[in-house]
Parts: sequence; C-alpha cells; structure tokens
Amino acid sequence: MSKSKRDRSIPRWPLLWLAAALLFTLPPMFGSLATWVPCLFLLTLALKFWMEPKGYRLRFAALKLILAALALAAIFVSYGSLNGIESGVSLLVVLMSLKVLEAHTAREFQVMVMMGWVLCLCGFFLSQDFGIALCLLTAFALLLVALIQFHRGSSPGAFWPPLGTTCKLLAQAAPLVILLFLLFPRINTSFRFEFRAIRSASSGFSDRLSPGSIAALANSSDIAFRAEFPGSKTRPPGPMYWRGVVMWHCEGWEWRAPYTPAPVSQSSKLGGPGGRALPGQSPSGKAIRQRITIAPHGAHWMFALDRPFEIPPGAMLARGNYLWSVQPIRKARRYEVISSPEVGVNELTPHERQLALELPASISPAVRELAQSWVAQGSNPRATVNNALQFFRTHGFRYSLSPGEYKKNDLDQFLFHRRTGFCEHYAASFGTLMRLAGVPARVVVGYLGGEYNDLGRFFLVRQADTHAWCEVWLPDSGWTRVDPTGVVAPGRASLDLNSFLERRIASGQMESRRNAFVTQLARSAIFTNIRLGWETLNYEWDTRLLGFDADVQEVLLESIGTASRGPLFLITEILVVVSALLVIYFGWMQLRTRSRVDRLKALYERFCRKAARLGVRRDPWEGPSDFSMRAAQLLPNESERIRQISNAYIALRYAPEPGSIILDSFAKEVSAFEAHRR
Repeated sequence: MSKSKRDRSIPRWPLLWLAAALLFTLPPMFGSLATWVPCLFLLTLALKFWMEPKGYRLRFAALKLILAALALAAIFVSYGSLNGIESGVSLLVVLMSLKVLEAHTAREFQVMVMMGWVLCLCGFFLSQDFGIALCLLTAFALLLVALIQFHRGSSPGAFWPPLGTTCKLLAQAAPLVILLFLLFPRINTSFRFEFRAIRSASSGFSDRLSPGSIAALANSSDIAFRAEFPGSKTRPPGPMYWRGVVMWHCEGWEWRAPYTPAPVSQSSKLGGPGGRALPGQSPSGKAIRQRITIAPHGAHWMFALDRPFEIPPGAMLARGNYLWSVQPIRKARRYEVISSPEVGVNELTPHERQLALELPASISPAVRELAQSWVAQGSNPRATVNNALQFFRTHGFRYSLSPGEYKKNDLDQFLFHRRTGFCEHYAASFGTLMRLAGVPARVVVGYLGGEYNDLGRFFLVRQADTHAWCEVWLPDSGWTRVDPTGVVAPGRASLDLNSFLERRIASGQMESRRNAFVTQLARSAIFTNIRLGWETLNYEWDTRLLGFDADVQEVLLESIGTASRGPLFLITEILVVVSALLVIYFGWMQLRTRSRVDRLKALYERFCRKAARLGVRRDPWEGPSDFSMRAAQLLPNESERIRQISNAYIALRYAPEPGSIILDSFAKEVSAFEAHRR
C-alpha cells in the first residue's frame, strides 16, 4: 500500500473502539426495527474491517445513490411508509451503514462518531428499558474513547489512557447531570415516552374473549405491570385476582365487552351498580391500597385487585367495577388505587339483569338440557352453581396450555367430547351455562397471581398470568366470583402461572418442554437471586428515574424550600450553582497544572545551574533546544544526557497536562546529571 493510502486510512484502534460502540447500539434495534436493518449494520461493520487494510472503500457516487434508493424502497416495503420513528431510525441506520463503507478520512471518522451518538439517542426513543439504557450508555462512552484514541494516535501502550480519560470526563460531568436532572423544571411529565405504535394484541386483552385468545400468551414473559402494597409488609390474604375488563355480551363460545363502557354513578361507587353495600359491611374495613406501574398497551384498561372503589385520577369506574382510563395508555403509567373484597351489592337493576341473562340463538339442545338439569336438582342459584362446578370436577375435564383449536360453535365439543381447555374455555362455557340455567352471569378478564420479589418488595405480573373467570349474581351476596378453572386445576388461584406449571411438572402431572439442565439451572438459588436482583434494578430504574416527573420534583423542591419561588428563579439558581461549580473546577485544574509546571521549571533551572558549573551558562534569550545543542557541543561527554533532559523538558513543558510519572522520570534524570557531575 502506498504512503498516501496509509495516511488516508483510519487507524485500527479507533476503528475497533467505534465498532464496539456501534455494536452496543444494536439491542434496541433488534427489538423494534425490521430484522434486516440491524443485520445490514452488522454486515457493513464486518466488511469495513476487511476493506480498510486493503484500502478499499465505497467510492462511486452512482453506486451510493443506487444503494440508498434500494434502502429507501426496502424501508417502505417493511413499514408501509417512510413516516414514523421505526422508519426514521431505520433510514438513519442504513445511511450510517453506507457511511461506514465509504469513510476513510479524519473528518468522516468524526462524522461517524457524531452519528453514533445520534443512534444512542434514537435507541432510547425505541426503548427505555434498564438493560437497553446500560447498552446505550456503554456505546456513548466507547464513542468518546474512539474519538480520544483517534486524536492521540495509536502509539504502543495506548489502550488504557483513552479509557482513563473517558472515565475522568464522565466523572466530571456526572455532578452537573445529576443537578440538572433533579432541579431543572420539567417540561414533559417524565422521561417515559413512546413514539412507536403500541400493539395491544400483545397484551392479551381485547374487547373479545374467544377460545385460544389467552392460551396463546401462556409462554409470554412480557411484563404487564408491577404492584406494591404501601403500608403493608405482607401480601393480601387469599388469591390475587387483578380485575381488568368485564364482559356482558354472550355469544356462546365467545364473550364481548361493551364498546363504550358505562360509568358507575357517583352515588354507587362504594356499593357497585346497585347503589348499596352489603349490610353490615364497609369497604374501608379491609381496604387494600395498591401502587401499580402498568406497561403501555395502547388501550384503556387499568388493573386493580377485586374490587376497586377509590379510583385514580384520569380514570373512571365502569359498570362491573373495573377501571377504565380516560386516555389510551401509550406509555408506562403509575397510579394508586384502593380495593376491597367486601364491595358488593344486594340489588340488580332490570337493565343489568337483562344484560346478564342475554343468550345467543345458536345453542344446541344438549347444552340447554345440561343447564336445565342443574336447575332441577336445586331450587336456588347457589345450588345451581355448585352443581355446575361438580360437573366440571367429576367429568374428566383437563387443564392444558395447548388444548387444540376450537371453532366458534364448538361448545358441545368442549363440554361432551374433548373436555380439555385453558381458563378462557372454562370461563366462557361456565358463564353461558349459568345464563341458560337462569343465573345472571358475566365474564371477567384480568390477571391472576404474580411473582413476589423479596429484594424489591413488589409483585411482578406477566402476560402469562392473564386469566378469565366468572361472576354470578346471587341474591344473598350480589356479584360473586366463581372460577371454574380452580375446580379443574386446584392450586392455580394461589400461584402465578409459571410457579403453578413448575409444581405440576415436579409432581409428574405435566411434561417439561425445556431441557432438564436448563430447568435445574432456572430453579437454582444463584440464578433466582440474580434474576430477582435484575428485576429489582429494572423496577427502581422505571420508578425512580423514568418516573421522576413534575409531581415528584415538586415534592423534592418543597423539601428543600424552593418550590414556591417559580421556575424562573429555579433556572437562575441552577445557572448560578453550575457556574460556581465550573469556576471551582477550572480553578482547581489551573492550580493543579500550575503546580506541576512550576516544579518542571524548577527542575530545569536546577539542570541549567549544574550545566553552568561545568562551564556552560545559558543565556537569557536562549531557548531549551538551542541551549541543548550548544551545551552538547561544549560538553561532548555529557551530550547524550543533555539531549535527553532537554527533549524531556520540551515534551513536558508543552504537554496539555504533564503526567506525574513522566515528571518523576525527568526529576531522576536531572538528579542523575548532578550525581554524575559530582
């Protein structure tokens, strides 16, 4: 390779740092962008390391235009539009890939570093998860290392100094970042934002319940929400049924919620739709306060334990005693709600009775006959419910994550032939049978259980914990929860789904789908503690940092006595504090540098005095280089040592910050020259 090509190539070490930084920007891309986009990015990075030593690069403008046009077409095909955050970030990644292939100068390297920082910001737009944030912070730091390494050169032993300089810069910036984070007035509510379209189907919730709609989520590890119980060190007694949506409209094998939920009237918020609480019971007697951090799902559903009676701001209590957000939940949201298992009614309005007994036309005679047989055996609704539960308990019904496909009108197949299903099969069929038996019924969809984290003291509820159950109207107790799944799968109500399945596998009731070694590793105490610790860090990140909104900041400002002075005063105060910190920092750096420079000057003057004793006196106008040349000619026996001392002095004198190790070495050289003189 010619000298001109070598001069125009990017040094290997800065390129390695840049490639490492860009690799850390990939995790948010794989979870959000079309798969081919990050794969193309990886391919171009690998090609760069093959092309750079050979002097190859993307040279021709026509080829660049063709590749850019193909990339635009591929992005349009992948997303259906060039608008939106995914399309925009994909375009930026593709342009960065082309820039990597064509870059060969110092200016282009600096452009790639700047684009890398923009990719870090875009990655945070795509996801604000704690793991993603760590990757992007690492990428940001490595880009800084690459830039420092590029300007310092690739001299031997130059691996650690750029890392040290980067750590110093980040440590110096940290106090200002923390100060601005805590005190700068909030424009937005918090650091949680979501530019991408939310796919509500992934949450397991819709306005319809059909066979297989919940079973498809049994293997999902996505987080639905996290829940704390402020003021309580223990979990609430009994099973934790997290109420999500109540479905009134029965279509046999399928159920549907109202398209527009009707709010509960103000006078009946404590007593439910009928307007009165149960005699002798008060919701506040066993009130359970919950603090819930819900993941974005793009719909209106909010969750609370059975049954909420004090609603959070921005929500309403819909008919059926479930929470409904006024605005779609498009970003993580934290709220507090109070529930009580004693909230009930002893009155059912005619309109609600009509809704709760509505039946589809396509019900087979066999199903009708089954429901009527329970009515004949018992004269009251509670006996009818018990007869129905006994039917599910004694007729060979099985609980399965993969019950197979059921069609819309396959209720007979489920009840009389296959008898295998997941929670939605049992809830939907039981609700229909109760209505056929003349008992008002409705289906509730929400979550059941949750995994308790001892380190963070919160419950983690995943999409796999999605559950459906029934509520029937009994004259003596109002709306009463009945979970037919608990009859078929005893123990499910007291555990989250994963714990329940692990117990069934351990007892031999189910076969494990995972390797035995992987299962044993997942159950080990070390792995469990690591997982719980990681989940705790994620929760603290989400609530303490991302959740630091204007309300939390106001509480902080009130505690330090500056909340009532207004944002203008606060900004002025921040600027004064920041200016004072900068003045102190630069003053300290100046004193630190001056002390080293003063020591360097003293050592050199000492050397000049010793040289004068040998007969070579330095003239006032004579520079270090000229003096060393003259002294070396007059003292040929000391010429090598004189040159070493002079060169070291020049290097130290004009260095941005004289290193302490090099300065100590220079002092030893001067001392050795004096010793040799003696």
